Amino acid sequence: MTTPRPTAELSADEARRIALRAQGFLGAPDRRSGVRGVLRHLGAVQLDTISVLARSHELVPYARLGAVGRGTVEEAYWRDTHSFEYWSHAACILPIEEWPHFAFRRRAYRNRPHWNHALPDGAYDQVVKQLRAEGPLTATELGGAKKTNDWWDWSGSKVAVERALMYGEVVCVERRGWKRVYDLAERAVPQELLHDELDDTECLRRLVGLAGRSLGVGTRADIADYHRLKGEQVDAVIADSGLVPVRVEGWGKPAWADPAALETPPRGRHRTTLLSPFDSLIWERARTERIFGFTHRLEAYVPKQKRVYGYFAMPVLAGGRLVGRVDPAREGRTLVAKQVTLDGPKAVPAVAQALAEAATWVDCTDVRVERVDSPDLREPLARELTRVLG
Repeated sequence: MTTPRPTAELSADEARRIALRAQGFLGAPDRRSGVRGVLRHLGAVQLDTISVLARSHELVPYARLGAVGRGTVEEAYWRDTHSFEYWSHAACILPIEEWPHFAFRRRAYRNRPHWNHALPDGAYDQVVKQLRAEGPLTATELGGAKKTNDWWDWSGSKVAVERALMYGEVVCVERRGWKRVYDLAERAVPQELLHDELDDTECLRRLVGLAGRSLGVGTRADIADYHRLKGEQVDAVIADSGLVPVRVEGWGKPAWADPAALETPPRGRHRTTLLSPFDSLIWERARTERIFGFTHRLEAYVPKQKRVYGYFAMPVLAGGRLVGRVDPAREGRTLVAKQVTLDGPKAVPAVAQALAEAATWVDCTDVRVERVDSPDLREPLARELTRVLG
């Protein structure tokens, strides 16, 4: 693809602040639109099974809005069919109005020649029939999720309902005890949105434009990664997506920006918070390193003896920078910082504030620090925690 002439040149610092504003971390939070506003603003909120302080989809609005109730978060996502779960960056909660724009992916699944799980004869029709008669139901209620205790040893009904989810005949309408709750799309999706009429080009144009607005500014790879598109899919539509080409100091690759993000310089208050490792601000490692000079890697699936920062190390955002990491746990009403990594003495107040606020949010009354990578900062951190916890 021939790259058009950039319409603007941005410093690395300008690009960083544009990205922070686009992701909801710079400026006053929009509390009136709440969790639903965060979802629409980001376009996708990733789900994950790991729960330490809370699950990732709860941590995402918390990081932007502060101590919003966890029950409020769940209700905002699922009540009145405000959203649906589907495959985007990964398994994600998506705004319901984007249902038509994932038609390209549903069609791709319907035309997929090979699957990891064989679909037993009659199982698909059976789960659809059962959902029509009894739904909404979990896989367990449909006849069982697994044949054995092996994670991927799915039952026939689980294979069938997941296939129906991918095809778009079935929708996940909520999570109940972390289990997907399935219903027929014809019941769950508003009638005006329940169609696959948009061709692939129109779907991709919309998702590329949404990714660019949610990122503020990004490379081709950044934009493709947001909804896990292929590079050539981005290339085919980016000229008509509404995004404009820009050059960013030090990036070394062409970039595109949301023109609205270029109209006014990003200003306002920076959030200080712990971030889920699955937060869309940092979920793409190369982008995080490019923007923040910060290497971020989830180590939950790394053998314990090989971990550097901890099982669920949460980056600490403060002043528009990533200033450290905390690997948290909970013991009763104590938030335990099993390992804290600090980017120098200046990070101490921010990390203490982030820990104290997170503890309050999850109804902990105390914070205990077990290990600080810089031993000389252990005592300053303890003093600051005592101060902020009162």
